[in-house]
Amino acid sequence: MSHLPPLPIVGATATAVPAPAHYARLGGHDAVVRLVEAFYKAMDTRADAVVIRAMHEPDLRATRELLVKYLSEWMGGPRLYAPERGAPMLRRRHQPFDIDASARDAWMACMRQAMDDTGVEPALRQELDQAFHKVADFIRNTEHGGSERPHPGRPRETHPGQAGAPHTSDPSAPTV
Repeated sequence: MSHLPPLPIVGATATAVPAPAHYARLGGHDAVVRLVEAFYKAMDTRADAVVIRAMHEPDLRATRELLVKYLSEWMGGPRLYAPERGAPMLRRRHQPFDIDASARDAWMACMRQAMDDTGVEPALRQELDQAFHKVADFIRNTEHGGSERPHPGRPRETHPGQAGAPHTSDPSAPTV
């Protein structure tokens, strides 16, 4: 397994993320589209993904398009996400939902199935799996159960004195 050095990113400091070669190694735009389609198909069909599916809108067309743009840029492909949406701020964007280790693991199960279903070559799959896990773990915002509120979710209730999550480097920021 190769060690990925930290890469320059847009709008934040981060730990190592997929190298620019990952976009090309995956197969470019068409392969990213296939991966995203397989990911949301898994989310729609896996019993362990019910909680995370409920966090999304019923119609996933716009969500699919957004994930294609994000992943393309995150893997070192063309800048499709940041010019339209700015810095990813994935923790902030996911704050309305309770995302615990179980939700993280369900998301990872869907992405792993998508990588298997689309035939991502083993070495690349392992590298992407590690990078996806860093991002998915970074988005966790609670140790309690995941949210079953339908999208769009109300912001999570906060209680007086509830501490926010500590700041950590954002592995979700796209590479340049």
